[in-house]
Amino acid sequence: MRLLRTYRKSIKIEALTSIFLLIATISALFVYNTSLKDMYDYILNDIYIVNEFSIHMFINEFLMSIFFLVAGLEIKAEILHGNLSSFKKASFPVFASIGGVIVPALIFIFINRNSPFLSGFCIPISTDIAFAVGIFILFSNKFNPALKVFLLSLAVVDDLISIAFIAILYSLDINFTYLIISFAILITLIIANKLFKVESIIYYLISGLCLWYFVHLSGVHSTISGIILAIAIPSKSYTCRKSTLDRLQCLLVPINSLFIIPLFAFANTGIELTYNIDISSAKPLYIGIILGLSVGKPLGIMLFCYLGNLLKFTEKPKNISWLAIFFVSLIAGIGFTMSIFVSELAFVHNLTLINIAKMAILISASISIAASFITISIYIYVCKLKNKTTNLTSKYLIS
Repeated sequence: MRLLRTYRKSIKIEALTSIFLLIATISALFVYNTSLKDMYDYILNDIYIVNEFSIHMFINEFLMSIFFLVAGLEIKAEILHGNLSSFKKASFPVFASIGGVIVPALIFIFINRNSPFLSGFCIPISTDIAFAVGIFILFSNKFNPALKVFLLSLAVVDDLISIAFIAILYSLDINFTYLIISFAILITLIIANKLFKVESIIYYLISGLCLWYFVHLSGVHSTISGIILAIAIPSKSYTCRKSTLDRLQCLLVPINSLFIIPLFAFANTGIELTYNIDISSAKPLYIGIILGLSVGKPLGIMLFCYLGNLLKFTEKPKNISWLAIFFVSLIAGIGFTMSIFVSELAFVHNLTLINIAKMAILISASISIAASFITISIYIYVCKLKNKTTNLTSKYLIS
């Protein structure tokens, strides 16, 4: 139950992240549709930290590497000690996540089969764990706590699949010299961990900075360096009470949740709502994202969960109802952070397509949030009426 132990301490942080994300998004939309738009664009795109490395690039390529490092640490912890450590534990959320990736991708590909927007098929496959957990918290006292484990396990596998696609599809021309240097740094880190039992956080962060630099030069998307670094982080404690992995999570999770994710949202949701963008020119892209996230995601999760359970490939936990799984599938349709990130990669040279994709992501997130609220609110109301009629009480309305 490592996943629950990790999130018991950070569940308030996740709730705050959802609030900060919402504030950052609304602020960016407000700023971009006022006279402050030019200043917003200038600060993000015309101020350079070094050479041609703008603030926008710093956020999307460097700070998001820390985001992926945190994701990598969570994935590693779950594979080694948590709900992904055995097939029996992992099978149900893994099946759910695979369905939540395949069906949205197929819907997007089908709608865009004769369009030039196929490179965006990864946009609707991701789940924004911060928003998903934030919505879940609002109703957490109505659900069996085991559902939280299912949601977080599903999100972890979802992140892993999304990261793999980013590494494979959105890397530039590969420079093998720098790639070999990056690999050599990784091997050095693993040796330091396994052979010399180095546990210094500073050592791994400085080495990680070097790793990021050479991965960036290699043409592989630099954010993948976060995942690569996570591989080398010690998960066992040799001399300290806590492992380096645990200590690094304690350090980075608040920074990632309360600063990096909201900053990313603010820097990437500047959409000019007052400008009449010709959506008709990219209608398949627009529809594909909305249907992929708000319809394909819950459909894929429910379909694969049901078929996996029916065919005995996996087994639904007895303490989680199908309605509870359906609720998770609805909030999993909130792609937001990861979907925006992928849209920036998929259409890197076309600002119009990026803006259209972002508008579709915002609309689909609104649909998923509204659908989850309406579904659960109606069910809770019906349960309360039933309990009053039958004089029954239950700690959890939905098990």
